Amino acid sequence: MNVEKQRLNDPHWKKWGPYVSDRQWGTVREDYSEDGNTWDSVSYDIARSYAYRWGEDGIGGISDEHQHLCFSVAVWNKKDPWVKERLFGLTGPRGNHGEDVKELYYYLDSSPTHSYMKMLYKYPQQAFPYDQLYAENDKRSREDPEYELVDTGIFDKGDYFDVFIEYAKAGPTDILIKISVANRHKEAAPLSLLPTIWFRNTWSWGRDDYRPEMHAEGSHNISIHHQRIGHYHLYCNGNPELLFCENDTNTKRLNGKRGIQPVAKDGINDYIVNKKRTVLNKSKSGTKAAAHYNLSIGAGETVTVQLRLSKEALDYPFHDYDAIFWQRIAETDEFYAEKQRVVLSHEDRMIQRQAFAGMLWSKQYYYYDVDQWLNGDPKKPAPFHRSWGRNHDWGHLNNADIISMPDKWEYPWYAAWDLAFHCIPLAFLDAGFAKNQLMLLTKEWYMHPNGQFPAYEWNLGDVNPPVHAWATWRVYEIDKINNGGKGDLQFLESVYHKLLLNFTWWVNRKDHDGNNIFQGGFLGLDNIGVFDRSAPLPGGGHLEQSDGTSWMAMYCLNMLRISLELATHNHVYADMATKFFEHFVYIAKAMNSFGEKGTGLWDEQDQFYYDIFKKPDGTEHKLRVRSMVGIIPLFAVEVIDHSLFEQIPEFVQRLEWFLKHKSAYSSVISEWQSTLSESKHLMSLIREDKLIAILKRLLDETEFLSDYGIRALSKYHEDKPFEIEVEGNRFGVKYLPGESDSSMFGGNSNWRGPIWLPLNYLLIESLQRYHYYYGDELKVEYPTGSGHFLTLDEVAEEISRRLLKIFRADEDGTRPVYGNYNLLQKDPYFKDYILFFEYFNGDDGKGIGAAHQTGWTGLVTKLLHPRHTGK
Repeated sequence: MNVEKQRLNDPHWKKWGPYVSDRQWGTVREDYSEDGNTWDSVSYDIARSYAYRWGEDGIGGISDEHQHLCFSVAVWNKKDPWVKERLFGLTGPRGNHGEDVKELYYYLDSSPTHSYMKMLYKYPQQAFPYDQLYAENDKRSREDPEYELVDTGIFDKGDYFDVFIEYAKAGPTDILIKISVANRHKEAAPLSLLPTIWFRNTWSWGRDDYRPEMHAEGSHNISIHHQRIGHYHLYCNGNPELLFCENDTNTKRLNGKRGIQPVAKDGINDYIVNKKRTVLNKSKSGTKAAAHYNLSIGAGETVTVQLRLSKEALDYPFHDYDAIFWQRIAETDEFYAEKQRVVLSHEDRMIQRQAFAGMLWSKQYYYYDVDQWLNGDPKKPAPFHRSWGRNHDWGHLNNADIISMPDKWEYPWYAAWDLAFHCIPLAFLDAGFAKNQLMLLTKEWYMHPNGQFPAYEWNLGDVNPPVHAWATWRVYEIDKINNGGKGDLQFLESVYHKLLLNFTWWVNRKDHDGNNIFQGGFLGLDNIGVFDRSAPLPGGGHLEQSDGTSWMAMYCLNMLRISLELATHNHVYADMATKFFEHFVYIAKAMNSFGEKGTGLWDEQDQFYYDIFKKPDGTEHKLRVRSMVGIIPLFAVEVIDHSLFEQIPEFVQRLEWFLKHKSAYSSVISEWQSTLSESKHLMSLIREDKLIAILKRLLDETEFLSDYGIRALSKYHEDKPFEIEVEGNRFGVKYLPGESDSSMFGGNSNWRGPIWLPLNYLLIESLQRYHYYYGDELKVEYPTGSGHFLTLDEVAEEISRRLLKIFRADEDGTRPVYGNYNLLQKDPYFKDYILFFEYFNGDDGKGIGAAHQTGWTGLVTKLLHPRHTGK
């Protein structure tokens, strides 16, 4: 076992990590406004002077696991109006497609315990174009693309700094910090480099008045004391100027208060930029400090600054510095060499390792006690709207954990279904962390008493697809294989019991007519539908959702599979396996038009699944939109080896009785009694004929099949938009390969054409399962109309290849993910750094949305791993 693998068995090695957010301003947690206007409550401009309540942000930041003490890197190019302490971006209302970070940075490497980490921040030497970015984006409509930092041309002449931030742990509480600044310009340039350390403010809100302290220790070091984490030292090599202020709000600047202003959070900024001397603590002590390195960096030169944050009092903190760094780098290389041993291409190993780095860097300390937030600060009135406004019915929720974020700038809060997808690649690196993430959502202080999982902080009560059971089973399988065939039954059983509560919530709340056809509502697909699916429908009524019903069928099969696994160790679970088998059958029957109740969602004319709009008067309208909601039925598939059934005879007896005495239901279980494979049993929402019909559309390049994966909406709707009139108003859906033209959900994502990794990944998995049952005998035309036929396994491989094409450099060195950005494609200081976007243009593969959404786009790491070499 290599050294990094050994460290994973010791939780102390993860006490420190990249747990500082990339953006804390503009979050629901920090909104203490009277009107609930989150984006204006704490803006980017306010953030440098405002002490946060619930978390901290910074560039390349680290903290302890409870975020009492934080460290990050700040820089100033001598031209900007303020020190760059945090990443800049547009708020939801100002961005023409929602919130959007306007910086260029890359997460390059990390071991799972964060014993070694590396990132890159690209900082212009010209004045940062804040006003230009505001003005240009203000002019742009939803029909226009987003205006990015690279569009300003600020990097074109090479007058920028590459700021590399690296961390290496000598021990769990002994962290070496290396900041290497490379001047990419042909002329020398000045830079103020400000490694910054501070305490999260816990003393200003009326609950705990304890104020920790740090002070100068000699001329170049800082002594740090906090009653909860003990005594630390920050050793600063070289000859920096030590600056101290307080992590308190500048009430004079923000509120116009007169009189003597205590030293505040922005004191170091005002000293550096505005040359004010009264804004610092003369005592060389405080709750925030920076080591100021006033540098002049020659053309093409790299300057390196060394620091060390340690609980140990060290007489010679830098004597073993280089040796420790090289050792941690070598150990990280060894860890990934083992993990990537079957990834043969250097290009693929590079992409995969950067994707893993992005996922590991995207951990964040997430603190949100809704009851405290609803009531406001002690001795102050709560904002008046809280008692009936956002999240008022989630007062039980109390989160204070390290959680995997979708994107620490654009989405610095967890989302239930995002998190489920994150856990698949994370389990490959650190199964313990992945299992912990899945267990968190099931805890009583997360899950609602009624069984609902929290969606995300903007609306905890919104509804995400129920993929938690799927993720739990997949993580269990990955861990079992990596652990020599020994599965963590305690984990599986613990999560399973809580999933029962969540499943019951779905059945009781989302089956409007009690006919096993589900609504779900929003389901995370934002604007995929004709209507806003999280809001009341025009004219009343409700939607019978193809995706909602299919997710529930998939949920049944996931729970069935877990039940069978548990039943092999405790036969009590055989009854639960029967329950989920029968529930799956009822859903399949309803969805496919069997029985007296309901009309079913399959359309015989189009050979596709559609949502149905049910009006209050009982009339029904099939919404003939060829979208991912008609593909999701493919995901409800499970193949069970007969050898497993033989271990659970009581389940088999009940199953055979059911099929014999309820023959009308048995016909909806695809190929159940077929002799195609005596050793395997297929459970699927669809029969072979429907499978082939759906794949005919799915694999048609004029519909769903793009050169870069499967589109969320058929390209058919580009020339033939779907339209419906309700109460004199027209609603429609048109194919949009890139950014959305809709304001639905802020307009910062689009499910009307682009390619999304998570659903493509589920499709690939499903096709592989179908192939496991049907084998090479079943072939389909790929692409449709080509006359070329492939097995379902080969189709899955081809879709995977198209998805990977987004990131891989072609023979000209071009990566589709970067579109027509020549700088990002060809410049040697850009071209091999990869960004993992939220989704991708359905026509050309260009990355769109959150630029560091390595969360579920991190599933690319699994696609890069050759199959048949382990799960």
